[in-house]
Amino acid sequence: MSMSGAHAKNPHLQHHFESMEQQYESGKLGMWLFLVTEILLFGGLFCAYAVYRANHPEVFHYAHQFLDPSLGGFNTIVLIVSSLTMAVAVRCAQLGQQKALVTSLALTLACAFLFLGVKYVEYQHKWKHGLLWGQKYQAQGHEAEAAPIMLPAAAAPAAPADPEASQLPRAAAQPQGTVLHDEVVGTGEHDAPAHDAAHGPEGEAPANAQLFFGIYFVMTGLHGVHVLAGIAVIFWLLIRAMRGEFGPDYFAPVDFTGLYWHVVDLVWIFLFPLLYLID
Repeated sequence: MSMSGAHAKNPHLQHHFESMEQQYESGKLGMWLFLVTEILLFGGLFCAYAVYRANHPEVFHYAHQFLDPSLGGFNTIVLIVSSLTMAVAVRCAQLGQQKALVTSLALTLACAFLFLGVKYVEYQHKWKHGLLWGQKYQAQGHEAEAAPIMLPAAAAPAAPADPEASQLPRAAAQPQGTVLHDEVVGTGEHDAPAHDAAHGPEGEAPANAQLFFGIYFVMTGLHGVHVLAGIAVIFWLLIRAMRGEFGPDYFAPVDFTGLYWHVVDLVWIFLFPLLYLID
């Protein structure tokens, strides 16, 4: 068969390929080379994580307690489901099942948006409380601000009637259990400094806790950018699938996008335990 005949038979065959099989194999090789560069990129970040984790274990042990494992676990399940729907989409494209292909791509998109929505909630919490990177780290509402213990109005000491009483030492002028700024003056088991409920669940805040949040935002933020790129490509595939452009003779774009999406999901599967479950 001549090259002109091959082009006439399949309009998706590019002019610099002799056959659809050659085009598919070349595209798959190029996609794997691209994914290797992505793995190297995140591999470098994982190495940086390992170095900082080894040198500052107290920082990671303390700061990871401000992450919500339930939200991270939910996002992990969401991405695993999206990998399943993406794999189904590839298979449907190979079999020419147009309706199932459109449905699978739409479900994958829904999972991707759900993932970003949960991540937005997490980022909003970190921003609100100053759990950020570098000099932006303020930890508002956590270790930076301890809420004083408040007593009922009836328990507050009355003003001294005798002017000489005001000359007494400050500790003597206050009854037991009275608030002195952020301390409680008293005896027995109630003698303890006030603690904020939002303070780190365990231990005091290390001086360089911002290191953890810097790594957290770089790694999860870069992963989020890859999710956004995947959303754009999957949306493009969805539009083409609705036009009926994919089938047994041409499904390469769906297959290659599926490979990319699986790598994005795999990166998160590593990020989740390293950031959320570390102890």
